Amino acid sequence: MTIQQKFESLQSRGEKALICFFTAGDQPLEDLPLIVELLEASGADIIEIGIPFSDPFGEGPTIQDSSQRALENGASLTKILDAIGQCKASIPLVTMGYYNPILCFGLDNFAKQSATSGITGTIISDLVPDEAADWDQASANHHLETIYLVAPTSTSQRIEQVTTQTTGFVYVVSRTGVTGAESSVPVEISSLVCRVKDKTKKPVCVGFGISTPDHVKLVCQEADGAVVGSAIVTMLHKHWEKPAERTLIRNFVASLKSATQT
Repeated sequence: MTIQQKFESLQSRGEKALICFFTAGDQPLEDLPLIVELLEASGADIIEIGIPFSDPFGEGPTIQDSSQRALENGASLTKILDAIGQCKASIPLVTMGYYNPILCFGLDNFAKQSATSGITGTIISDLVPDEAADWDQASANHHLETIYLVAPTSTSQRIEQVTTQTTGFVYVVSRTGVTGAESSVPVEISSLVCRVKDKTKKPVCVGFGISTPDHVKLVCQEADGAVVGSAIVTMLHKHWEKPAERTLIRNFVASLKSATQT
């Protein structure tokens, strides 16, 4: 299923998208397919699988710590792609990471192996559209969808670039700074989403600081979906290793999904 097909399906049911992020390798990699299965069964519409990196400068403490744990656990791109290849998901799976590990791996090699593993699209957090021609070509060669970011500081020219080059959904960053669960979502986010929507018919989703059903409901008033990352990472870190507590993860994701009903 393509990202566009998923959004069309959601729209037909009067729903917005719940996009859940977790860091690959924070839990044992052999459990990655089970985590994907639980998140999908609990209501996730798209799953972002984070690729750990030694210098995740755009992340807050929660995801930084999960990335460090994953690296200490021996997670690597090859192992992560192999684990993703074992997933039985019927929803789009998207990887999210930084350019350096992917460049070292080889752009075409990463795109090819991602597609083989069943990945639908990719987010490279620190790759800006005007420097992404080689990656765009590698992605197109292997039928991967690309997702670029718009920030509150983005100029009209940058928004134009992002909406033109994105082939999946446009990722709107709700605030400046790093990722992390927050107590509130900036009220200005609605105007930023509207600015982006004026430029494109592609889905527009909001992430960074989205951590509660109320946050999801708020951003979905204008956006086509909400991305929840740090809160999911925290739930997995606290409860995954205790199977009896995994119901807490399931219930939390279900509560987020319930907030996407329009």
